[in-house]
Amino acid sequence: MKKIITIIACLTAAAAAFTSCNCSGNKEASKEQTAEAAEKSDKQDNDMTIKLSELPEEPIFDIVTNMGTIKVKLYSKTPKHRDNFAKLALEHFYDGILFHRVINGFMIQAGDPYTKDATKADLYGTGGPGYTIPAEFVNEYYHKKGALAAARRGDAANPKKASSGSQFYIVQDEMACLPLDGDYTVFGETVEGFDVIDKIAAVQTDRYDRPYENVVILSINLAE
Repeated sequence: MKKIITIIACLTAAAAAFTSCNCSGNKEASKEQTAEAAEKSDKQDNDMTIKLSELPEEPIFDIVTNMGTIKVKLYSKTPKHRDNFAKLALEHFYDGILFHRVINGFMIQAGDPYTKDATKADLYGTGGPGYTIPAEFVNEYYHKKGALAAARRGDAANPKKASSGSQFYIVQDEMACLPLDGDYTVFGETVEGFDVIDKIAAVQTDRYDRPYENVVILSINLAE
């Protein structure tokens, strides 16, 4: 009997030792994976910083949609919005996102990542990358036709008028949008594709101003 107990004790000790070693190995592997992930993330951040630093002061991007291309220039005097939009575009954040709010005689709005998922239709208009951009109001930039501006939450919840991290709109009717001057950051303008803006604005929409037929951003690319 003592012999059996001794054997069981030895086996238990061996199993415990193996488990201890295995856990230790798992911890080390986990640490290595975490370190590798952090290193990869740092490299990607550095690569993106280099890409952004190589852009012209006022870069031009093609917003390619299933209804045509809108070419926009980003303003130099709104650098936070310019760099954020460029970064998201270069990371393909906007690929597959819908124009979820379209009002003929006013503007067309996009940039919500929830719109990539039809099951999240109730959330359209509330999504973003998880951060906001401080307002950058510049008097010479106003809501003219084709102006590119940042959407944002209302004043009650957002007294400093910080912009959405990704949602933007393009002005279709200047007179209707001029009252927005000084309340929403204008950070770019359309240089080509005004007809596409009008085409998108003219689509049929529901009572939530959502197009019945999807208007999709296929990609946003640095213009050649």
